[in-house]
Formats: sequence, C-alpha cells, structure tokens
Amino acid sequence: MDKNSAIGMGLIAILILVYSIFFMKGPEEQPAQKVTKSTTAAAATPTQAPVNDSLANAQRAAQLGAFGAVATGQNQTITLENKVLRVSLGSQGGKVEEVELKNYKTWDKKPLVLFDTQSSQQEFSFQTNDGKTIRLSDLFFQPSAVSNLTVNEKPAKAITFTAQVAPGQSIEQVYTLQEDAYEVGYQLNFRGMEGLVAQQPINLTWTDKLKRLEKDIKQNRSHSTINYYTADESFDNLSASATETETEKLEEPVKWVANKQNFFTAAIIAQNNFANAEVTVEPNDADTTQVKTLRSKLTIPVADALTGKANFTYFFGPNDYDVLKNVTDGFDRNLELGWGIFSYVNKYLIIPAFDFLEDFVPSYGIIIILLVLYIKLLLSPLTYKSYISMAKMKVLKPEIDAIKEKNDGDMQKTQAETMSLYSKMGVNPMSGCIPMLLQMPILFAMFNFFPNSIELRQEPFLWAHDLSTYDVFAMLPFTIPFYGNHVSMFTLLMTASTILYTWSNNQVSTVQGPMKFYSYLMPVIFMFVLNSFPAGLSFYYFVSNIVTFGQQALIRRFVDDAKIRKNLEEYQEKNKGKEPKGGFQKRLQDAMKVAAEQEAKRKKGTK
Repeated sequence: MDKNSAIGMGLIAILILVYSIFFMKGPEEQPAQKVTKSTTAAAATPTQAPVNDSLANAQRAAQLGAFGAVATGQNQTITLENKVLRVSLGSQGGKVEEVELKNYKTWDKKPLVLFDTQSSQQEFSFQTNDGKTIRLSDLFFQPSAVSNLTVNEKPAKAITFTAQVAPGQSIEQVYTLQEDAYEVGYQLNFRGMEGLVAQQPINLTWTDKLKRLEKDIKQNRSHSTINYYTADESFDNLSASATETETEKLEEPVKWVANKQNFFTAAIIAQNNFANAEVTVEPNDADTTQVKTLRSKLTIPVADALTGKANFTYFFGPNDYDVLKNVTDGFDRNLELGWGIFSYVNKYLIIPAFDFLEDFVPSYGIIIILLVLYIKLLLSPLTYKSYISMAKMKVLKPEIDAIKEKNDGDMQKTQAETMSLYSKMGVNPMSGCIPMLLQMPILFAMFNFFPNSIELRQEPFLWAHDLSTYDVFAMLPFTIPFYGNHVSMFTLLMTASTILYTWSNNQVSTVQGPMKFYSYLMPVIFMFVLNSFPAGLSFYYFVSNIVTFGQQALIRRFVDDAKIRKNLEEYQEKNKGKEPKGGFQKRLQDAMKVAAEQEAKRKKGTK
C-alpha cells in the first residue's frame, strides 16, 4: 500500500464512518407505553353512552341529516384473499381493517399483520350543502357478494360496499384484488349526490402506528418514514432519522404517499392526483411495540367522486425491487438503494446477479460468497493495476530512502525530488489510488443493499439467525460506547481479515511511520462501525478480504520485481534528457518544486 493508496483508504474510512453514524442514528429505546383499546358505536361525535338504542339512533340521524338512514347497523368483516395477501374489510365505513402478508412472519415468528384496526385508521370525510361534515366511518355499508372478474388479463376478485342514502343516491366503495398481487384497487363513487355534496374536497386522513415487525427496532426506526411522489415526477420524503415530530405541507398535486418501513410498505396511489397533502412523522420512542406514527392528510377533488374518476390503488407489500418497480412511476424508490451512482450499481449490477444466483442456490450465505467472486472478477483489472503500482513503489524504495536521508527532514524538498524520480522512471503515483477510488461506488452500494435486502430477512447462515441484522455471538453484561452490548463474530472475522489484507499490502508498500500505523487502525474503526450492521454485510467484507488476499498472493507469484526494475530503468534510459510530458503528474511535480524553492528562500531569509 503506497502513500496514495493509504490516503485513499483513509478517505474511504472517514466517509464510511460519517455515513454510518448518520445511517445508524436512532433514538434510544425506553419502556413501552400502555396502549388502551376502546370500542364505540358509529356516531359523528360520540360523547356519552346512549340511554337506549332508539334515542341513540335518533341522535345519530339528527347529526348526520340526510345520511342518518345509513348511520346504524352492525359491522361485518369480509375478506379478500390471494396467495400473498389477506385483506379484511369492514362494512362500518367500508374500509380496510387489517392486512396480512401471507408469505412473511414477524421477528418473533407470528403472522405478519402490516396493520389492524388498533394500529391504523383511515378516515374519508366530506362536506354537505347544509354545512355538515360526514365521515364514511359514521356510515354502514351493505357488502355485495365477492365476484370473480378479469383485470388486465389476470383473474381478480371484487367486492362493492354500498350506502343507499336515498333512492337514486348512494355511496359506493369498490375493492379489487388480482391474483398474486400486492395491489388492491379502490374506487370511491358518489352516485346521484350532486344535490347533497358541497363542492369542497374530500379529505382522507390516514394514521398508521407502525407495528414492530423486526427484532432490531432501532434499525427499523432509522429506515421508517413517509415517502411521496408528486405529479411533476419528484420523489421526496421526511427524515427517517429525526427524533422530533416533522410535518411537511405539499401544495402541489401528489401522485402517491407511502408509509415505508425497513422491509415493508403500505401506500395509496391516485390514478389521477391528490390535490395536495400534509404528511407527518411522529417518533414513538417510549413504546417498544410501535416504531413510529405516520400521518397523511390527502385531499381528493369531489368532482372525481361524482364523475367516477376517484380511482386509487393500495399497495401492501415487501420492499422488493422486482415488485416495486412494476407498481407505478418512482415507486421503486421505496427501496433504499442509495443515491446517484450507488443506486445504479445496485439496480443494474448487484440485484440482477443476486436474483440470478437466488434461482439456483438455496443458501444465502453461499450466494454472498458467489456474489463476492462475481464482483472480484469484474474488479480484477483494477486489483492488478493497483498491485503493480505498489510493486513499482517498492522497487524504487532504495532511491526514495536515499532522497529522504539527503534532505534530512525537509518534507517539501523530499516530495519534489520524489515526484521527479517518479517522472523519470515513468511511475504514476496516483495509479494506486485511482483503482481504489473507482471501487468506491460498489463499496457504498453494498452499505445500502444489505441493510435493505428483504431476501436476507430471517435467512440463517452458520451462527447468524438473520443475515439482515447483526449476528449475536455473545452478549455483554455492559454497553461499550459506539460498539454496543453484543459481539458480532462476522464483524470480528471481517476485522481480522482486513488486518491480514493490510499486512499483505504493507509487504509491497513504501509507507512508513504514522501512515503505516493508521493503516492498521482503520480495521479497528470499522469493527466499531459495523458491529450493529447486518451480518450479511460483515460476512460479505470478510469473504471479500480473503478473496482479495488470495488474488494478491496469486499476482505476486507472477510478478517479478527484478523485471519491473528493469522496465523502469529502460524507461529512464529511453527518456533521458527529455522534458516530462504535461498532465496532472507534471503539474503536481512543478507545484512541489515551486513550493520547495519558496521554502528554501524562506529558511534562508530567516537566518
């Protein structure tokens, strides 16, 4: 590892440290709050228990005016179901009451219910011409029989909830579930109600108290937020790491809003647009049964419901790239793949390879090993180029040591003469750093891929019970600052292999003194940073280090230092007396020469 390579590694270490501190930021867990559950009859403003049913019905009818006739009844639960999704719908309000993802389990092996009536409330409300506010949850709907139909050439099931307000006047809610789909179609129709409904927007308020689905609630919180996509194709979100309540008002039309967790998302998508929106994230630090409270207030043009254009799609499903990319524009952004080039590396390099291996290899630990080999094969030209650069530095070490001894601590003059030596011998000092920097997109892509890969969720390998979170080889009776209260064996193996890799590099490196010390310090820093990261990530870097060590050992067998020395001397002889070519190296050499001359003048002037 030459000086430039060491500097490159140092920059990478600093970037990773800063990134991971932000990435891992999350509130401390506190004792859970007591959650109370209450059941009330449907009423616009229930303040006290009715004396008798007749009086209650009369009060309810008076409060709801023309809608009083559909304000009483008994809630019925109807289920729409396919191979991946079970959706429970209630006739009181005609709304979604519970969603279960059938192919997944919670961290404690229970059925994965994304939300239920206690954790999630959706409220549609609208204004009447006589100034009343009507909530759909105040009304009782009559469910139709579940019907079979075809949607986009695929089998589907549908159910219609109808509230008959008066002859020729009704509210309809239609739910459609396709075969093997995570999307639920939803239509809201106001039929013949132009004379009852005011020309004011319909309001949808969705409050979702995210249920705890993962063991590592700190990681779950740091990846849970509200994402949204506007009509002008702009994606944005609220901060997932905020520890205080955050609210944002969106005045422009919005295409979709998603309650996004680490591995799962619940969203509503408008076929047209929501007129505007207000989104809020409230961290629930004191409750270990809930992650956060997410609240969205969306407005729907009433004309859409009156003209049959209030069409929406609910999405309840996993943050799987192959699933999300087919939902709607920008929806794949609910999977955190990094920004810019890191996202493209994951989409077009890592995920396709991972999906291909997944079809043939049953063990995800083996898949990670094969993924390392695949990436190392792609990067092998850069690895070879970096090693050759270090080998050139090594064979020039006697001359560099002589320059240091001659200048006796004059760093600027030493650097200038060293650059001159490199130029004469045809050595580019940046050639060892550039290959390492070119590998950074893959390095950072992995920091987003492994913590968000649902494929690794609850997948065991060796002693790790779940590759999507940290492995616990041993629990500590105390907490070490920045490290935690557990020992991750994969992180220790990664640290040991990094030290081995660093030692191997130093055998062909000219680095001495503090730089050499820092090269061994960086693996220790990584050990603290990655101890609470997913086991899959630490295992990947462990295998990567071992493979790289093997690559360098193989390259070393075929690289002859004497031949490299001979080639450098031939280059020096061939270009003897010639001025160095232009370019970055020439400019760097001239800058160091000028700096050395100025330093010499300064020292001479102070004598």
